[in-house]
Amino acid sequence: MAAAIKMRAMMQFGLIYPFLTCRMAGIWRAYQSLMSRYPWTVQIVTAGSLVGVGDVISQQLIERRGLAHHNMQRTAKMMSIGFFFVGPVIGSWYKVLDRLVVGGGKSAAMKKMLVDQLCFAPCFLAAFFCVSGSLNGLTLEENVRKLKRDYTDALISNYYLWPPVQIANFYFVPLHYRLAVVQVVAVGWNSYLTWKANKM
Repeated sequence: MAAAIKMRAMMQFGLIYPFLTCRMAGIWRAYQSLMSRYPWTVQIVTAGSLVGVGDVISQQLIERRGLAHHNMQRTAKMMSIGFFFVGPVIGSWYKVLDRLVVGGGKSAAMKKMLVDQLCFAPCFLAAFFCVSGSLNGLTLEENVRKLKRDYTDALISNYYLWPPVQIANFYFVPLHYRLAVVQVVAVGWNSYLTWKANKM
């Protein structure tokens, strides 16, 4: 009996797996097509959506609020930060960085990572906390206190995650896909950041 159930499940998986693979390939082709026609818009929509996903993960898995206590207003605020701040700022930064450090070899990827992590990341993190604090109604003094409390931890955590990701991103990924790659990796990072940003 158990063997028959297992065989049936394997047959269903055998039929479902090619279907899912085909679906995913179709979604990826559609994404590439949209990216080639509307790169700026797609990057911004991707960033906003994935910051929102990060907040949902933060509320449900880190803070364990449960669906009944999920703060939709907070998720909407975090998505708006993704759409209007994270997407445009990081997308523009990658274009500037490609002009500052020319080339595509290992040396150029290492230089881009160093400039990104030593110059851009510290400023971006501070700005992210200030923007989210303002959207949460914090006064200037409260925002400064929050920065003093959370900024150093966030920056140290940033340096654990992002240098290897960015070296790979700058070396292997074409410019117009870099923001998407960063945002996919950043689903976990966004969960951490939204938790930090909303931890009062």
